[in-house]
Amino acid sequence: MNCNQALQQLWDYLDQELTDEKMVEVRHHLEICQSCFPHYDFERAFLDAIASTRQLCEPPASLRVRVMESLCAAGFTRRK
Repeated sequence: MNCNQALQQLWDYLDQELTDEKMVEVRHHLEICQSCFPHYDFERAFLDAIASTRQLCEPPASLRVRVMESLCAAGFTRRK
């Protein structure tokens, strides 16, 4: 796996949405690549920060609806 492939799959890796085989490939690349690891470290810290703030405040349900509608209008679809 090269850097471009690893970085393209990084968010799916962090969300554990890859196959077991791909999880291992990305993990191995991150362990040995000094260029990609900082991207992983930053994005993991970002997700951790978002998760920790979710516990501090509960956004209104209408906000979630508006965000999902905006994402759908931009062409993003929900993954299963």
